[in-house]
This record gives sequence, structure tokens and C-alpha cells, in this order.
Amino acid sequence: MNFTQMHERLRLELLRRIQRGTLSVSLLARQTGFGQSHLSNFLNTRRQLSLDAMDRILAAQHMAASDLLASNYRSAGLPLQYENSTIPVVSHTTALFEPFIRPAAVQTMLHLPVGLLQTTRARVSNNRRTWQRYVAVCIPLDEALPMEPVVLPDAIVLLDRHYNSLAPYRPGRPNLYAVRHDAHLRLRYVDFILNRLVLRPHNIAFPVDLIEPGPNESPGDLIAGRVALILNEM
Repeated sequence: MNFTQMHERLRLELLRRIQRGTLSVSLLARQTGFGQSHLSNFLNTRRQLSLDAMDRILAAQHMAASDLLASNYRSAGLPLQYENSTIPVVSHTTALFEPFIRPAAVQTMLHLPVGLLQTTRARVSNNRRTWQRYVAVCIPLDEALPMEPVVLPDAIVLLDRHYNSLAPYRPGRPNLYAVRHDAHLRLRYVDFILNRLVLRPHNIAFPVDLIEPGPNESPGDLIAGRVALILNEM
């Protein structure tokens, strides 16, 4: 990775933190001593930072340079079919919001048979094409209950973040998605009706939820990815 790529990943990470409400331009200005206009120009790609300035921002946000590196678990010299056989297990927040998975965000690794994901089809919007494709998350009891018995408590669920389309993956079978709902990850069957996402549980004892995308959001922006694999027992 070169300096320009690290520069861009720092910008995207700061924007992600601002979007989540854990950071603001004024707070970052106080932390670093930079002017707000200077930081705004950087965040809006109107200027670049020097290496020293990047160091100051990293220190202020308690980040290391390694946090700007996408996790890469391929061993040197392995064939390409091994690339998607080891998947990072991450928090729900990371799965929803982080385009690339920082090493510090990885909780553990999910090891899959080589070639299992080799023929998995993608259907991704343009703004997601650069995201790291596969992540896995653990589903706690309260999140699993609406999808029982399809998803059981403490299941590990593999998400394909390059499939945020509502088109059926297999004809006649509903896709199961990870969806962003009030900054939380929900596993649901999804329809789009009357400009609202309709989130349907498998367990009919739980309610159907409706989400209206924001003014600048498409339905795919609220979909973290298609559930490609469910491991109910490890």
C-alpha cells in the first residue's frame, strides 16, 4: 500500500466516525490543533495532508498506521483460490460501517474449505465495489430469536457485502440479509414496498419492521450484505 492509499483510508475512516456520531470536525480540530477549514478540506478531498499531519490525527484518534491496512490473511505464494478461505469475524458495527477491515477490528478467524466461495455471485452497487467483500459476525440470543430456527443463538453468519441488491440470488427462494436498522445489525428477509424496506422475521411471533431510506440513501445503502452461510454449531 502506498501513501496515497493510506491517506484515502484515513479520510474514509474519519468520515465513518463522523457518520456514527463518535467524532466531529470541531472535536478533531481541538484534538490536533488544526483549523476546522483545514480538516474540512481534507475530508472533502480538496487538499491532502502531510505525513506529520497524518501522524497527529492518528495519535489523536488512538490509531496506528497498521489500522489503515486492510486485513490480509493470505500467505505469500498461495494460489488465488485460498484468498477467500479465511474470513475475519468482526463486530456488527464493523460489518455495517467499515469498508476495509483493520487488523485491530478482527475478533477471530473463520476458516472455510478452499474454493467454497469461489463461484459465489456478486450483485453490488457502485459505492460498495471497493469494500472488503466477506466478513462474518456472531449472532447473540436477542438477534437470533426472530430468525429461529434458521439462525440459532451464537451462530456465526458469513456476509457477502458485494450483494446488496434485492434481486433473488436463487429463483423462488428469499434472500436473507444483514440490514442496518437504527445503527444495529438485523438479520431479516427483505422486500421494498412503497419506498420502504420491509424487514420480515422467520419467527412469526416477532413483528415486521419498516425502514424508510433517508433522502440520499438507496435501499442497498441499508443492506450490509446477503447471508451466504450460517454456522449454527461450531
